[in-house]
Amino acid sequence: MADYYTLLTNAGIAYETACKAAGVPIKLTQISVGDGGEGGVYNPAATATALKREVWRGPLNALFQDEKNPSWLLAEVTIPPDVGGWYVREAGLWTDTGILYAIVKYPESFKPVLASSGSGKEFYIRSIFETSNASLVTLSIDDTVVKATRAWVMSYLAEELGKLDGKQSVRVAATGNVPLKGAQQIDGVAVVAGDRVLLPGQTLAKDNGLWIVANGDWLRATDANSSAKVTPGLTVMVEEGTANGDSLWHLTTNAPITLGTTALTFKMLAGRTGIAAGTYKSLTVDEYGRATAGANPETLAGFGIKDSYTKAEVEALIAKASALPVGSIVAFPVEAPPPGFLELDNSVKSSATYPDLSAYLGDKFNKGDEGVGNFRLPEARGEFLRGWDHGRGVDTGRAIGSWQTDTLKTHSHYLPTGSGGGQSVDPNGEIPSVVLKDTTADWALRSTFGGDNAELPIGSVRTYNLGSATETRPRNIAVMWCIKAWNAAVNQGNIDIAALAVIAEQATELNQGTAKIATQAQTESGTDDKTVVTPKKMRWGFSIGISENLGSSYVVFPTWLGGLIIQWGMTNAIASGANYLQAFPVAFPLYVPAVFTTYPNAAVDAPTGSTYIGQVRAQSKANVTIRNIGPTPAQFYFLAIGR
Repeated sequence: MADYYTLLTNAGIAYETACKAAGVPIKLTQISVGDGGEGGVYNPAATATALKREVWRGPLNALFQDEKNPSWLLAEVTIPPDVGGWYVREAGLWTDTGILYAIVKYPESFKPVLASSGSGKEFYIRSIFETSNASLVTLSIDDTVVKATRAWVMSYLAEELGKLDGKQSVRVAATGNVPLKGAQQIDGVAVVAGDRVLLPGQTLAKDNGLWIVANGDWLRATDANSSAKVTPGLTVMVEEGTANGDSLWHLTTNAPITLGTTALTFKMLAGRTGIAAGTYKSLTVDEYGRATAGANPETLAGFGIKDSYTKAEVEALIAKASALPVGSIVAFPVEAPPPGFLELDNSVKSSATYPDLSAYLGDKFNKGDEGVGNFRLPEARGEFLRGWDHGRGVDTGRAIGSWQTDTLKTHSHYLPTGSGGGQSVDPNGEIPSVVLKDTTADWALRSTFGGDNAELPIGSVRTYNLGSATETRPRNIAVMWCIKAWNAAVNQGNIDIAALAVIAEQATELNQGTAKIATQAQTESGTDDKTVVTPKKMRWGFSIGISENLGSSYVVFPTWLGGLIIQWGMTNAIASGANYLQAFPVAFPLYVPAVFTTYPNAAVDAPTGSTYIGQVRAQSKANVTIRNIGPTPAQFYFLAIGR
């Protein structure tokens, strides 16, 4: 038996049994102390019905169950400073009916009193005793006469404050599942023993909550370590962290809550959502009114507007509605063509600059020396335009767009007639006089054209000049023939964009160009080869937890690296021939892993010559069962690899 102890007396046990049978509570009201009588220190027995020699009796200050051992009851009392002058070697707990319920062997302590000892002090006694019916025991006291100890007051305040919804702030909030042991890195912060941590994203949601970091296994924070302290609406501030620093979280799980059993859901009420500070035209807002994403779209589609035309649709409508489509030829009375037109001057143009006109004309007027990516315009300077015959039969044998030289239609001139001497004169005075000559062969026309006495056969044709003209033409006005080159006020040919086309192409290993930033989904898929990845996205999905002294550890690679997970550690001692369930620090999300074990020391046990083998009996995504096939208890390394 221990040197100092508390016993339930036989009378106390009988009283307890009777109360339990009657369904009434056990009521404790007073505590007494004694000096043990003339014999001094002694060993109390369960048969006692009173103290050896009682020196003081008073009301109990407090009576409550121990948090870790529900069958333990703690009784407390404070003896005032104005009584004393004796030793305390024994104590007793009394029921409201005067029965000595429990007796205590107390370490010998002197209780001074100011009047006789020269000093005085409050004397604090705490007694711990065990009962199978702790929940039936109640404290029956007069609140006006008891005095609370400082420790009890502090404990009471802590207990009541722990029941409030607002909790003491935590250092960090985890961004995913973390092992509940050892110092580690969480949200960019190296947490150490004693730090408060919020875990909102554990694989097992029942493990979410407020925890205290420890070098070994973690414990729940004292203000959130019981069901009564974890209530719906619980709020907590987060002090540090890359993603969750300076944020406010609350518990959204509804009552009833059983801590360690009920799945707990924590959500961020206020804090960083990943959107950078700035001005945005479009925002995405969550259920708490927080902006979680922002954008500055420059198109109607970006704003989600569906009852209006897009730029491409408007351009298409303009092209269709234009009175003059690309390729139309129009005459202009000034030397500068208006926007949208080019002079028909047989010049060479870039197909990249005038794509619509190039597609329309093709190589119809090319001569072969235009170069790659160019086309030639028709020549219309100094020319009349004539409609293509197109099967009519008036101007046959010609291709559309072909050039034709000038000519005169074949015709005949006939002699003028008049009265007298066989001589006639043109009434308009434009044709020189002619003389008819009668010969034996035929009639001949003698004219001044081509010299005196020139003769022309009757019915022949002769072309002659009037003045200094070199062509036959009507009266006319000079214009500039132009062709319609584009429809909209874009790509007007003022800037040759051919040189910019290369820069605007997709960048590759061999080509300088442009490239988009990959989304997180593209990064995680690991298949896209046309975007670039930022360091932050490369880091996303990677996590690591390393514990000292061969504690359970893990490395999780991101999905774009295959999502490989490696976990290792050492088991507790496993009895010979026994099975041991070893939990993995992180559950494998996709497949049951491959698990390997080995004995950390010598392969053969020296005393027995037996080989130690850690046999893998079964494994799942969350744990592995290892069997010790060896003569004595042993620990084994384990290594698990999977996805």
